[in-house]
Amino acid sequence: MDKTNVTKYFKMVKRLVSKRSPEILTGIGIAGMVTTTVLAVKATPKALELIEEEKREQNRALLDEAEKTGSDVAAQVSRLKPIETVKVAWKPYIPAMLTGMASIACLIGAQSVSARRHAALYSAYKLSETALTEYKDKVVETIGEKKEKQIKQKIAEDKVDKAIEDIKENKTKVVVSEDGDTWFIDAFSQMPFKSTVNKIDKAINELNRDMVVYAPSGASLSDFYDKLDLPHTGYSDQVGWTLDDGPIEKDISDAIIKDGKAYIVLDFMVRPQYDFNDANRYYG
Repeated sequence: MDKTNVTKYFKMVKRLVSKRSPEILTGIGIAGMVTTTVLAVKATPKALELIEEEKREQNRALLDEAEKTGSDVAAQVSRLKPIETVKVAWKPYIPAMLTGMASIACLIGAQSVSARRHAALYSAYKLSETALTEYKDKVVETIGEKKEKQIKQKIAEDKVDKAIEDIKENKTKVVVSEDGDTWFIDAFSQMPFKSTVNKIDKAINELNRDMVVYAPSGASLSDFYDKLDLPHTGYSDQVGWTLDDGPIEKDISDAIIKDGKAYIVLDFMVRPQYDFNDANRYYG
């Protein structure tokens, strides 16, 4: 292997380690905690031996003192004081303590890297969101609201086609509300479900009311799904709305007829945001 290939190999390894550093640090931290336990267990017999040796030394000292003074032998030491125990027995535990501290450092490091990456990802998301909003505004300004609506309708039709294809291939299943009679496609999760416009309006109104009365810190997309008896998705707990966004408003497509059925794509005027704070949400 020549020098160029060696350099490329090490760069590749460096990139891989950097990319997976949170997982690697977490793994090392967990392994280190296990090792710490093993080392502590192994150190205990030696520590107990040192304690017994110290008690023997103290008892010999008491005996020597009694012989020198001609007095009676004082009661033997059966248990060391806590501070004496620590002074005598701490050294065997040095490897366990060092391993434990290194393990904690790895776990803290993993959390720190993850936090920095999350912050960077959020910043990138906000920049993309801002760019998209500016682009949409310019599209409307350039081609007019009517043509822009036609484009949105075409996108909705594509979503419906994709959802129907997934249903036919059993990649997804339709969620049916108790009184649902209209087909909807959730623009966020591509989830097909049957419900009613009235029930969707009621869910939105309740969320807006609850954000004002109970949860000023926001409501998540999962909260909206709960109102419609829909399952949560992998990210629905992480996105949502706050009062700063204004009231939640639906943005639905015109009915799209496919295979004799009418489908409506459900979106929102202000889409759920990743920066909403759900730490103190009313919903459990």
